[in-house]
Amino acid sequence: MTSQAMESTGNWKVTIWEEENFQGRHCEFLVECPNVMERGFRKIRSIKVESGPWIGYEYPEFQGQQCVLEQGDYPHWEAWSGNSSYRTEHLLSFRTIKCANHSDCKVTLYNGENFQGRKFELRDDYPSLQAMGWCNKEVPSIKVNSGAWVAYQYPGYHGYQYVLERDHHAGEYKSYRAYSTQAHTNQIQSIRRVQH
Repeated sequence: MTSQAMESTGNWKVTIWEEENFQGRHCEFLVECPNVMERGFRKIRSIKVESGPWIGYEYPEFQGQQCVLEQGDYPHWEAWSGNSSYRTEHLLSFRTIKCANHSDCKVTLYNGENFQGRKFELRDDYPSLQAMGWCNKEVPSIKVNSGAWVAYQYPGYHGYQYVLERDHHAGEYKSYRAYSTQAHTNQIQSIRRVQH
């Protein structure tokens, strides 16, 4: 096994392994990694997040399906994919979520693209947007006023994950295509704050 460390630029720390259950080559990171293959890894199959929230991506250069990685152990892909309907069996890039602040989060949902139509402001986690009064299964645009959020395709925090941050796109997601490079629909039925 080899272990490498990168220089620190913040309060984030993650260790990745090439195999499931924390086996094989591993490397500690304190900063983002746009392509683990450039660091000599074929893929990431298990992860330990020691500090700070992170986003893992299915492909290099922060592309593909997103998986939020909060403090804890992820011994195999089911741990980071959660109850997603999409299997992300390995990750090839990851970065920190620097604007996460669980105590100061605010997001505004709109029922039209480009922040048009009815709006709804949230400051808390909602396992079902419809149960709290949102009339649609779709959320065509979102404005993140503060903090970082994870939106899910289905109720109960299931399905595709979209990490929405105040620090990206100036917090403005004018259409569902801005949610992720893999966003195929504007269907969002649950949302929660990213834990820091």
